[in-house]
Amino acid sequence: MDQRTVLTIEDNEYNRKIVRKLLGTSYRLLEAVDGEAGVSLAVAELPDLILMDVQLPKMSGLEATRILRADVRTKHIPIVIITSFALSGDRERAADSGAAAYLAKPYSPGELLVLVRNFLPE
Repeated sequence: MDQRTVLTIEDNEYNRKIVRKLLGTSYRLLEAVDGEAGVSLAVAELPDLILMDVQLPKMSGLEATRILRADVRTKHIPIVIITSFALSGDRERAADSGAAAYLAKPYSPGELLVLVRNFLPE
């Protein structure tokens, strides 16, 4: 079976490195460092899952999520919103944007792995 594809849209290299270490052997990984590039890559590659940071250059993760939800090509792709600004109301804003799940930083590697495997069982 072909490897499932995970797109990480994250501007912080350290956070992308964590995802690479955690998922790199089990999944095909794509990376974008800003919201605009992430939307373009998602439309071009149609990944199986998107891990979306909220605070991104050029376009917020919530705006990028709304754009992907509105596009017939990408509306079915589960998007996990990841934020280090876990304020009250963030979970609701993530759900309102069309996110399938929400994860607050800092998270444990195990939390991320469980979340990914829930969407992409091996």
